[in-house]
Amino acid sequence: MNYKVVATSKDTKARAGVIGTDHGEIQTPIFMPVGTVGAVKAVHMHELRDDIKAQIILGNTYHLYLRPGMDIIERAGGLHKFNTWDKPILTDSGGFQVFSLSSNRKLKEEGAAFRSHIDGSKHLFTPEKVVDIQRSIGSDIMMALDECPPGTSDYQYAEKSLRLTQRWLKRGWDHFNATSPRYGHSQAFFPIVQGCVYKDLRTDSAKFVADLGAEGNAIGGLAVGEPTEAMYDMIEVVNEILPEDKPRYLMGVGTPANILEAIDRGVDMMDCVMPTRNGRNGMLFTQHGIMNMRNKKWADDFSPLQEDGASIVDKIYSKAYVRHLFVAQEILAMQIASVHNLAFYLWLVGEARKHIIEGDFKSWKTEMVERVTRRL
Repeated sequence: MNYKVVATSKDTKARAGVIGTDHGEIQTPIFMPVGTVGAVKAVHMHELRDDIKAQIILGNTYHLYLRPGMDIIERAGGLHKFNTWDKPILTDSGGFQVFSLSSNRKLKEEGAAFRSHIDGSKHLFTPEKVVDIQRSIGSDIMMALDECPPGTSDYQYAEKSLRLTQRWLKRGWDHFNATSPRYGHSQAFFPIVQGCVYKDLRTDSAKFVADLGAEGNAIGGLAVGEPTEAMYDMIEVVNEILPEDKPRYLMGVGTPANILEAIDRGVDMMDCVMPTRNGRNGMLFTQHGIMNMRNKKWADDFSPLQEDGASIVDKIYSKAYVRHLFVAQEILAMQIASVHNLAFYLWLVGEARKHIIEGDFKSWKTEMVERVTRRL
């Protein structure tokens, strides 16, 4: 994997870049649709490629490990061949999923022991094992195993958690460097900065991560219950330390406004389930504001979903029709909303890139944040 910066914002930390992988280039800043079990919910692969114009999608180590299992994915020739996605894939380590099942897991020095949410069977994720699983999946970018403490954690717990994450990181990094890809394409390994909302812990973690010299770095443990301003503060602290010649990935964030503010602070890559999850519940994000498609105000609005929208569904379906589908609990409503929201998110980061290159990112971002947070 390689990365180069092609333009920087003169009055913010925003930058436009290009990540090169064996499955194609990724123009940054970029939003990555979440395909947890090898599929983005309610969205066809051809829609991801042709309408949404996704450049990279995510898979999840925890879920793919449990189902369909590594035997099936290996026999298929890796996740790219199994799900027919021929562009880059990033896999997270499964750590967040393990830790979110707090009643079913136990942390120890060796790793994270947990019970499957599917059948209750016992499993152990070690830093080495999650590297091996991601080798089997064949993702272009794999993540280190870490603990993601709640955003409200006290300092003592946050520090203890960080030290465990750092010990796990060293083991995972060593194992990554001692193993090889399985399907003929290269794989990169991203360590993850943790430290909750404590500046000294985030600083310590960012230095530890930067010193490894990995091909890219991630910022985890944000948007997990802490105030939004604290999240922005921690991004600024971390990005002052993470190397400028490597991509920076902010995990699990967020709203359109969050994404623009993260880009402003030097983030290159983001992912979140929000566009599809909220879309399935009737919330559409647009460049003019947020629409709740269950509201009666749309019942007789026969104008296009969004005349200047980024997706074909914006132009061929009316607001009244989409509102009818949601009220009728028709599955098509969820598909339309998911495609629309993802296309908007990809449009948004594409516009951010354009304005970084053109030199007016700050003024554009200020106006866009105000627009995308309106309720229509």
